[in-house]
Amino acid sequence: MRAARYHQYGDPSVLRVEDAPEPHAGPGTVRIRTLTVSVNPIDWKLRQGLAAQMIPLEFPVIPGRDAAGVVDEVGDGVDGVAVGDLVFGMGGVSDTTAEFSVLSAWAPVPEGWSVEQAASAGLASTTAIPALAALGDLSGKTLVVNGASGAVGSAAAIFAIDAGARVIGTASERNHAFLSELGVTPVRYGAGLAERIGSADAALDAAGHGALPELIAITGSPDRVVTVADNHAAGELGVRAISASNDSESLRTAARLGAAGAYLPRVDTVLPLEQIAEAHRVAESGETAGKIVIRITD
Repeated sequence: MRAARYHQYGDPSVLRVEDAPEPHAGPGTVRIRTLTVSVNPIDWKLRQGLAAQMIPLEFPVIPGRDAAGVVDEVGDGVDGVAVGDLVFGMGGVSDTTAEFSVLSAWAPVPEGWSVEQAASAGLASTTAIPALAALGDLSGKTLVVNGASGAVGSAAAIFAIDAGARVIGTASERNHAFLSELGVTPVRYGAGLAERIGSADAALDAAGHGALPELIAITGSPDRVVTVADNHAAGELGVRAISASNDSESLRTAARLGAAGAYLPRVDTVLPLEQIAEAHRVAESGETAGKIVIRITD
């Protein structure tokens, strides 16, 4: 099969498209004919070697964690899905940017989503939902989402609103109109956040950039703050750090809100597999308004 791979850590130039062995569905998994994948920060951080001590990789490495495609193999013990179903979901830590990929968590692609949007929803949803769950019942409460215009932040804001929360979201001013469309109260990010917001019941940090002390001041306690972006500072400040988990229930929640028109993953650019290096360069720039998506096959 054709796949994007890299044989050493480095900048995007180490990525190439080449032949690779096909994976197959094992117990509890499905294999898809991959249509689209998105580029997440973890993809380029792994490729750069920034997480080599925590997440050692065996070369050559296929990048990508989430994907959308058509099921073509169903592993033992799997029910509720059949060959031919269009699904989106999560592979391993790094293995989906290929013509075939194996998913251990998945959900049907809802009507109203393109396959590009579907590829953009997996990691964002399975990061945002556990982070919100760690904050408890948010109904009737005010939640601050730091980095609310990003993939995880916007997903968290949408899920929190669905749970009955009022959401204040930090973002650059160019993204304030986008947040308002989601039903989020936009606030400029950066120093002085506590003065601009005042108080809130809980906070989710989806951006990092040293915001945790101000989020603690806003909520009054590190117990009312979670982060998905600043593990180091979280340990020093007593804030809970939450990571994604390959959870099909979270994906089904995302699909339910997608079917209702409440959650529409934001896509910036779609590129073919042959431009995987360019896709990583653009994603690393941080200048996008949504996900960079790779189209694998039509």
